[in-house]
Amino acid sequence: MSRSRLFPAPLALSIAFSLSAPVHAADLAEAADGAADPQATTLDHIVVQGQSIGYKADTATTATKTDTPISETPQAITVVTRERMTDQGAQNVQDALNYAAGVRSDAYGLDSRTDSVLIRGSSPQEYLDGLRSSFNYYTSTARTDPFMLERIEVLRGPASMLFGQGSTAGVVNMVSKRPQAQTRREIGVQLGSFERRQLNADFTGALTDDGTWLYRIVGVYRDSETQVDQVDDDRRLIAPSLTWKPSDDTTLTLQLRWQQDRTGSTSQFFGWSGLIAPNPNGRIPADRYIGNPGDHYDTDRTSAGWQFEHRFNENWTIRQSFRAARNKVDYASAYGDPFTDPSNPFVDPRQRVIRREGWFANTNVRMQNIDQHVEGLFKTGAIAHQLLVGLDAARFKQDEQQLFESAEDRGGTMPAIDIFNPVYLPHTPPPFEPAVKSSQRQVGAYLQDQMHIGDHWIVVAGLRHDRAKNGRVGERTEESSATTKRLGVMFHDWAGWSPYVSYSESFTPVAGANAITGARYKPQKGEQIEAGVKFEPAGRDLSFTAATYELREENRLVADPANPNTNVQTGKTKVSGVEFELTGKVTSSFDITAHYNYLDNDKQLEATPRHQAAVWGKQRFSVAGRDGFAAGLGLRYMSAFDSPPSPTTPSVTLADAMVSFDTGAWRWALNVNNLTDKRYFSICMGRGDCWFGARRTIGLSATFTF
Repeated sequence: MSRSRLFPAPLALSIAFSLSAPVHAADLAEAADGAADPQATTLDHIVVQGQSIGYKADTATTATKTDTPISETPQAITVVTRERMTDQGAQNVQDALNYAAGVRSDAYGLDSRTDSVLIRGSSPQEYLDGLRSSFNYYTSTARTDPFMLERIEVLRGPASMLFGQGSTAGVVNMVSKRPQAQTRREIGVQLGSFERRQLNADFTGALTDDGTWLYRIVGVYRDSETQVDQVDDDRRLIAPSLTWKPSDDTTLTLQLRWQQDRTGSTSQFFGWSGLIAPNPNGRIPADRYIGNPGDHYDTDRTSAGWQFEHRFNENWTIRQSFRAARNKVDYASAYGDPFTDPSNPFVDPRQRVIRREGWFANTNVRMQNIDQHVEGLFKTGAIAHQLLVGLDAARFKQDEQQLFESAEDRGGTMPAIDIFNPVYLPHTPPPFEPAVKSSQRQVGAYLQDQMHIGDHWIVVAGLRHDRAKNGRVGERTEESSATTKRLGVMFHDWAGWSPYVSYSESFTPVAGANAITGARYKPQKGEQIEAGVKFEPAGRDLSFTAATYELREENRLVADPANPNTNVQTGKTKVSGVEFELTGKVTSSFDITAHYNYLDNDKQLEATPRHQAAVWGKQRFSVAGRDGFAAGLGLRYMSAFDSPPSPTTPSVTLADAMVSFDTGAWRWALNVNNLTDKRYFSICMGRGDCWFGARRTIGLSATFTF
């Protein structure tokens, strides 16, 4: 992408979005002339002033778009810090969320195309630096590398009041590394399982003596295979950023990112037989590949944007965040077809040869996101207000050529394959179908007030209105609008305890129509009631959160019980649950993160485990009087669950471990995930397929800092 085409667009879009906003949205933005705050940029604040040391973070921005102490936020939120990602050897975002409360990080097992995460039983929206990073499933974007992140904030529960359309799950907001005033240079090498070889670098510091200009360059170069034969996991990534800070009141950070991934699909879509159900020929190996030679999932992503903040005085601040991105995805995959007849996907009586289907797509995506808000601090009597008034907008355009190829014995041209002794023959798919052009637009205006009443009471109230358009060229545009609300009340710091109750809403436009009736889908709407308590003992770097919630949704798409290969909209669904989380330092040398989740749904949703628990601890120690040694051990548990008519997905307990030695300039570490190399399945679905979980991965890393 050329600079001439990339950088003028944001300025024009900012004006165009504002002019195209609803009248009441413009009125709210105009009213912001009387509102804002002396804190740093919503996003910059996290890195520059709110960096975390250890596992416990003190503040987060995702729940309020302001830098708010987590102990003063009346909603459940988890922060995965940089140190925690490093200690646990996270190779992707999915790994980084293995020990996050309320999260099912490997909901669809090992999937090289995307990070398959569920929160409270639903798929969350993925954000990067407070701006939405994807609009469709894996075919429209590239996975974010955890090395380029400073932290990951997980907001559990509906968040449409701040972010617009989204599910009841909440938001996974990944926060990029930003330029720092203190010089720090890091070069690291990783070697590991499946021929993994990675070189990563992170340089930051001041460009000028007065600190007016700061820089940061993050890069990753990786060649790797995966646990599935013939599927690579190669990456080239560079993410430079530049901060201009002419005064203490003004900051502008420019961000660029170029990423190229060359991989395939580790999801082979095997049926139940030979995995979770018996097969006379034995078990299917976890590394078995049944695609065609040359199948691939290749992505190219280029993005540019900025984070801007200006503080007018001690009480008023304005901020703007913008990003434009182009993604190109070239996808070719042949995979098993257990869907047509889940009870017998084989074409031979010996149960060896399985039908296959093929999916081929060339996708080009353009995304633009902008968010601007004014924040103000003022008082009305005994009430201290932190007011936020904002306007955000998003545009998404997609051109996709696609082709679905069905099995030979179903009238298609995709040949079957022996899954126990595959023979890979060259295969040329038919020509692509004509390109399909689609687009989404959304404009939203929001108003939020964080009120401190007296010494202990905190009230967070917000209101938002959105208008969204979804459509394909040549078809009727689907328009929807929604007004969403949130309200939270907390009694803060009662001997360290802070009980709270909150209510929040969500909405999601649903494109398409019922395959049988032809009726257009209605927008999906949800609401949550949550009650909980947060505890931070005085003088301890430790936090404990307990929360119980009930989620209700209307018009959610689920598999049709009469035909699992099509979707229907349910009337109303309900999910309830309980979560406990402990994070921080138990002693000065022992860090811990632990959680337990209980989730109960009404069986209208895709099955999820009722019980999940995880605990990770790291002990620092000395050997022969020499400091710098550390060892970590973690356990993850998932209970069994059913997705009828599939056999039960068994429960599983997995162990992870780490040993490291830090000399100051050098850090050496050995990480082992799934320590016992347990063969397990993240889910076996009623439509006919099972998904392998990640097998044992060993990683040895050496990092030099100077």
